[in-house]
Amino acid sequence: QIVESGGGLVQPGGSLRLRCVVHGSYLDVSAIGWYRQAPGAERERLSCIDYGGNIFNYEDRVKGRFTISRDKDTNTVFLQMDSLKVEDTATYQCAQHLYQCPESEEENVAWGQGTQVAVFS
Repeated sequence: QIVESGGGLVQPGGSLRLRCVVHGSYLDVSAIGWYRQAPGAERERLSCIDYGGNIFNYEDRVKGRFTISRDKDTNTVFLQMDSLKVEDTATYQCAQHLYQCPESEEENVAWGQGTQVAVFS
């Protein structure tokens, strides 16, 4: 089971730190990716951290602003989001794959329910 938290309302330029807790598994054998989906839009893959701690960033619009990290002791993966923009408003989800970050989102074996982020002035 995967549970996200940390979403909320924030003004442009603000920050949020999302959490993704993985229950029943270990980050040593998991790759965890962060995704987002805005209303009426396709889901976007943002970033992924694999079982060895290697980080892959996919979405150019968040590079330099969003940072993925993990704490193996608590089985938690974080997404630090800084300099938030209105266009970052979306539902943010994390997903699990075994060992390595998947080629496509369909390969993920588990998804969280998501946490809502709203950026407005």
